[in-house]
Amino acid sequence: MAITFALIGNQNCGKTTLFNQLTGSNQHVGNFPGVTVEKKEGYLRNHKEITIVDLPGMYSLSPYSPEEVVTRDYLIFSPPDVLINIVDATSLERNLYLTLQLMELDLPMVVALNMMDEVKASGGTIDIKLMSELLGVPIVPISASKNQGLDELMRVAMVVAGQKNRPATRDFCVGDVHRAVHSISYIIEEEAKAARVPVRFAAIKIVEGDEPMTRLLNLREMETDIIGHIIEDMEKRLHMDRDAALADMCYQYIEKICAQVVIKENETREQIRSVKIDSVLTNRVFALPLFFAIMLLIFWLTFRVIGAFFSDLLSYGINAFVSGADVVLTNMGINPTVHSLLIDGVFAGVGSVLSFLPIIVVLFLFLSLLEDSGYMARVAFVMDQILLKIGLSGRSFVPMLIGFGCSVPAIMATRTLPSQRDRKMTILLTPFMSCSAKLPIYALFTAVFFPQHKTLVMMALYLMGMIVAIVVAFLLKKTIFKGPTVPFVMELPVYRMPALKTVLLHMWQKAKDFLTKAFTIIFVATVLIWFLQSFDLHFNLVSDSSKSMLAAVGRLVAPIFAPLGFGDWRASTALITGLTAKEAVISTFAVLLGASNGLSLPQMMAHLFTPLTAFSFLTFTLLYMPCVAAMAATKRELGGSLAALGAMLFQTGVAWVVAFIIYQVGRIWFV
Repeated sequence: MAITFALIGNQNCGKTTLFNQLTGSNQHVGNFPGVTVEKKEGYLRNHKEITIVDLPGMYSLSPYSPEEVVTRDYLIFSPPDVLINIVDATSLERNLYLTLQLMELDLPMVVALNMMDEVKASGGTIDIKLMSELLGVPIVPISASKNQGLDELMRVAMVVAGQKNRPATRDFCVGDVHRAVHSISYIIEEEAKAARVPVRFAAIKIVEGDEPMTRLLNLREMETDIIGHIIEDMEKRLHMDRDAALADMCYQYIEKICAQVVIKENETREQIRSVKIDSVLTNRVFALPLFFAIMLLIFWLTFRVIGAFFSDLLSYGINAFVSGADVVLTNMGINPTVHSLLIDGVFAGVGSVLSFLPIIVVLFLFLSLLEDSGYMARVAFVMDQILLKIGLSGRSFVPMLIGFGCSVPAIMATRTLPSQRDRKMTILLTPFMSCSAKLPIYALFTAVFFPQHKTLVMMALYLMGMIVAIVVAFLLKKTIFKGPTVPFVMELPVYRMPALKTVLLHMWQKAKDFLTKAFTIIFVATVLIWFLQSFDLHFNLVSDSSKSMLAAVGRLVAPIFAPLGFGDWRASTALITGLTAKEAVISTFAVLLGASNGLSLPQMMAHLFTPLTAFSFLTFTLLYMPCVAAMAATKRELGGSLAALGAMLFQTGVAWVVAFIIYQVGRIWFV
């Protein structure tokens, strides 16, 4: 029989780590809130009949962001067989607030008390049996990161699924809140049953002033008036508003439970260590300089030391393979056109991109270490003050941070933002963060034109993307997106040693994505580019690519880029093909320049650009519209083709203006 277990808990409680352990999935785990932006599904290891659903992290069932609305609708209208609530044992009081709300849904439920290894290591003790009796739900102590207690958790979940055990009735309402909830329950009973919503859960949401629930129940005007009077009377008696009254009631109940079940409470070693580290890393003076110093070190190790070494090694191997294949094809007497397609097209294009794989893997090794250690959450906290001044909150930093990996999940991650204004602004700004697909372009250009200053140029490009985003956000705040900024509240996770398995999975995912793109999108783009530059408009084979149909198309576009310093048709063609995948820019240059006059690709690049025009080209590449996959994500999140087209034109316009300024100022400065 098919069974579904849904994992739900606060952000950063170890939920996605548990999902990976149970399913063997390589779903990315990040040690900052908001990694999961939509539900993920997988099968329990060796049990295809059991589906595990990983729901977005949330602190309550009162939805503020689109992802929280989706989660609550899923729990109400498509309920799983068992709800597995992951609770961080090191922050029991805060986590149990969501637990009480989940119990109101009256679904079969198990509590997984995670990070018990840290509690024990600090000398703390929690009475699991008593806690289970007080809450009326089974509780299983686990450590998801160390794979401890998971077999017992699945055994208990299976029992609960078979017996359909629901939480024991626990009416933790007291006093005036109790009277308000129960009075409203009687009023809305018929509407709640018709809407298939637990009556008590609906009543509590009505007390909160939950608009989605109010719309769902479709209450009559008379009922709405009576409910309004009940809530007004409750607020007057308690001298606090409805939200504060409910929260106060819940936390009073939670405090009573914790007072009985927490036998010995100590700060964990991780918490003590985190406070000491934060005194430096989140210091008002040192935080940003330290962040930039860390990033500079990472770029130096990636582009000058580790990544560069393995990239050169792989490039040597690819060149040897291509040379060998060239000899074999020549000896076999292969048709010259087919020979050119394979050597000058496929091998040159795909091979030129593949040689940068080590750089991408090494860079994301370091970024994964920073992310999983908990440091990146601190960067978001520090950046909040800067982002507030440009009309965004620190919460927008999380999608932007993801954007350094790939714009597609970054744009999707804007769902975590509660404000539509913030979401739209962040979607517009996220592509300015340099995604990993642009790394091969940077690596090639810096190696050819800035060999002694690779690290500084790379750092300058990343900083430029952030600076442009800040300036554009400030202008948008003053014009199109006027309005207040939503306050930023974020839990800072404790610093933890990154799990080797998690880091390796992250690296493998990046390598797999890169290789998949190289042998699909870039392969197709390379063949198409070879064809267009090998034949003219009458489909005659040409020996001079400047007479090809590709050159004809490129010359139509080239005048647009002439004021930026790179008006050659080959440069404009590379930018166009870069819309399929940014790595295709390199494969395009490899096909168009690699075999010309017997010179190598770097030598031909040096004939096409100067250091100034090369930096102008890099600037435009950094900022112009993202790839087609990111465009599709933008269309989906903004809700229409026109809005997405406007975003693409806006980003490309910004890229043109910035590259124009750099080139024109550079001409004056260096002439």
